[in-house]
Amino acid sequence: MDLKKLVNFFFEVGMLKKTPRTGYRFLGTGGESVADHSFRTAVIGYALCEGEDVDRNKVVLMCLFHDIAEARTGDHNYVYQRYVKADEEKALDDQLKGLPFGEEIRSLIREFNSLSTKEAKIARDADQLDLILELKEQLDIGNPNAKDWIHYAIKRLITEKAKKIAKKIIEGHSSDWWFRKDTNWWVNKKD
Repeated sequence: MDLKKLVNFFFEVGMLKKTPRTGYRFLGTGGESVADHSFRTAVIGYALCEGEDVDRNKVVLMCLFHDIAEARTGDHNYVYQRYVKADEEKALDDQLKGLPFGEEIRSLIREFNSLSTKEAKIARDADQLDLILELKEQLDIGNPNAKDWIHYAIKRLITEKAKKIAKKIIEGHSSDWWFRKDTNWWVNKKD
């Protein structure tokens, strides 16, 4: 294995931590990097596999790598995609050339994009659920535009499980996991 190529790949993947998801420019609030998005998408993908007859590792890897070309192309939101065509295949060719696992990553991304397997559908739903969670956070802090965006993101969901999860996301508040209102903790630090 060419260790220099591997090290360069590690540096390049680190660019995803510095690559902003550009849709927030149009939403008006919020922000995250592609790496932020990929991490939670992988966790969601892992969880969506529970009880399913699928290759969980494949789903997680698809979620983890689905936006890797954006280290070279940048993130192109729905508005940008109307006018700019990123050559992700070329980016992946250059990015993965000479890596012993390059073809595996390319195969995962092709499968993700094709939606031809149950694993790909689950991974795509994980991608959308991450967006829905982000949008719900923005809605909960007062951005009314997020409601319209959530509507369209939900329409992109494929599996019934993901649709049910999206409904639960909308029903709650993004702070419910930590801000329990059914306790006296906030008054006297006792439940």
